[in-house]
Amino acid sequence: MRTSVLLVGAALAATLLSACGSGDSSTVTVNIGYQSKTINTVTVGTLLRDRGTFEAKLADLGKAKGVKYKVEWKDFASGPPLTAAMLAGQVDIGSMGDAPVLVNGSKTRDHADVRSELIAITGYNLRGSLNQVVVPVDSSATTLADLKGQVVSTSIGSAAHGMLSTGLTSAGMSLGDVRLLGQDPPVGASALTSGQAAALAQFVPWPQSLVFQGKARLLYDGGSTDIATMHAVVADQRFDQQHPDVVAAFLAAQRETTDYLNANPLEAAKKVAELTGIPVEVVYLYNGPNGLVHFDPTIKAPLVDALGKLLPFLKGLGAVGDLDLNQFVNDRYVRTLYGSDYDVRSADTSAPSKLSGPDPVCGGTVQDPATASEVWFTGKDTTSVARTPACLLRQIAQSNAQVRVAYVPAADTGLRLFAAEAVWVSDPGAPADQRLLPFAVKPDADRYLGTHPGSSILDYKAALAAR
Repeated sequence: MRTSVLLVGAALAATLLSACGSGDSSTVTVNIGYQSKTINTVTVGTLLRDRGTFEAKLADLGKAKGVKYKVEWKDFASGPPLTAAMLAGQVDIGSMGDAPVLVNGSKTRDHADVRSELIAITGYNLRGSLNQVVVPVDSSATTLADLKGQVVSTSIGSAAHGMLSTGLTSAGMSLGDVRLLGQDPPVGASALTSGQAAALAQFVPWPQSLVFQGKARLLYDGGSTDIATMHAVVADQRFDQQHPDVVAAFLAAQRETTDYLNANPLEAAKKVAELTGIPVEVVYLYNGPNGLVHFDPTIKAPLVDALGKLLPFLKGLGAVGDLDLNQFVNDRYVRTLYGSDYDVRSADTSAPSKLSGPDPVCGGTVQDPATASEVWFTGKDTTSVARTPACLLRQIAQSNAQVRVAYVPAADTGLRLFAAEAVWVSDPGAPADQRLLPFAVKPDADRYLGTHPGSSILDYKAALAAR
């Protein structure tokens, strides 16, 4: 209660002293809160800021209105401190994950001067695969059940925390069966690698960053919960009302940045990697064609439904109060942005950036996202594609070039994986181009073996040799 009083006091002080969203009589300051390390918000953060698209639109708007606009970019490590800044009247537009978004909406409901609303989506995954559980490479754990009594690091109140709870329930357990350690992602990553935690349950890009670095392996994919997860844009409702043209310009800039990323995924990944320090191979796993993140600003019904499913979990933690999603979610701006195309766009959940092109080894054209694979050879500016994971292995084996990174979709779920970290299965009864199949975790591969006699599990090196 004391914290709430302090925050409200800060909000009142900020309103009286600085009038967030405005400067002198001819200057409007727009405060943007973003998370540079969260790569599925780059279209309203890191990449948008670097391209200067928003500032350019405000410059045009200012010329037409005789007003000067100034953009203040404020970088946050996670959603909670961004929400605190919004409560204090220091951020007008911000982006964060689904759980923090709900907390943001709940915490601002009772304060008319800083009440927020969800106005657009940045990136999403309908299966929930942006949240995952990883363990050290040498861990004996193969399922969540093996974590009973063990220390698990997660961000309390995050979607990853909710994913862990749902996953444990499916395994016949509860959060009480593990020793939960509430930590921010980088702290949790250190806890995992130093042996202080047996597992890390986190959101993009932390799990796969550790996998790529060879410090962890995937134990559980959040897609197993089949509950969508996303990041979104929230805006101060009063700022919306005072400066609707600024909000419209921001979303127009987001749309242009999104279109650029989807049309130039590798180029965009390189830029994001350069700006954030996150390995480009990890960024491209998420933000590349057929990647784990689908970038689309439109507000889709399954995503709102997912927020409704997450809300009770957060209420149970005491993290949120009542929140009417019908009032909180406002698609007015993004609907205007897309015009007559909006309903079609918002209903479309297919990958906006698709992997395609000719297969140089197996022949034919890459089309099916369930099997489309990709390799990036060292020293090359572009990647090469393959119709199936087996064709990809054949292409790698026949090439004299060193592999920088290769990606394959899991045979059962389509989850985009690092080929070198996948669990491979050889099925001699399948067609030649489909004989080698990648899976995300060993239990998934074991299930396939149970229904396909004669199949066997291979490591990556053996899979290359068996092509």
